[in-house]
Amino acid sequence: MRSSHLSIMTVLLAGLSTQALATPLEDVAPFPKADKGFTRQVIHLAPQTAENNFQVEILAGKSMSVDCNNPRLGGILEEKNLEGWGYPFYRMDKVIGPMSTLMACPDGKRTEAFVPVVGDGFMLRYNSKLPIVLYVPKDIEVRYRIWSASDKVEKAVQQ
Repeated sequence: MRSSHLSIMTVLLAGLSTQALATPLEDVAPFPKADKGFTRQVIHLAPQTAENNFQVEILAGKSMSVDCNNPRLGGILEEKNLEGWGYPFYRMDKVIGPMSTLMACPDGKRTEAFVPVVGDGFMLRYNSKLPIVLYVPKDIEVRYRIWSASDKVEKAVQQ
């Protein structure tokens, strides 16, 4: 009898966790739909034991044909507030460029590469309790990278 209760509980918990993963973003909070010409992209972070030791770097950009130069796009990722909830979301209104160094490329070869948007607002606080919701122009892809602090702390020298 006890094992049947345990297996029923396991099935119920598994169903609940699957349902939680399938919960639409609007059930978490009423984040607005993307405006025309924009997409809404969402990042869900895994819980960490000391989340203040982590940051999320947003790598927005697009794949482009590039040569040996160092191309970049420009833009600002602006933090907004979900009125009535106090939750942050992020919006990139405009992307400019591409800008590039102007070296002469001896071989003249071009390759397809991800060209990032550089500017302000791309390092975000790590918070696994809320999704990171971003609104970006339709042709922009959002990638991200997790940064973590080292346990080793150095002391400055007075001079």
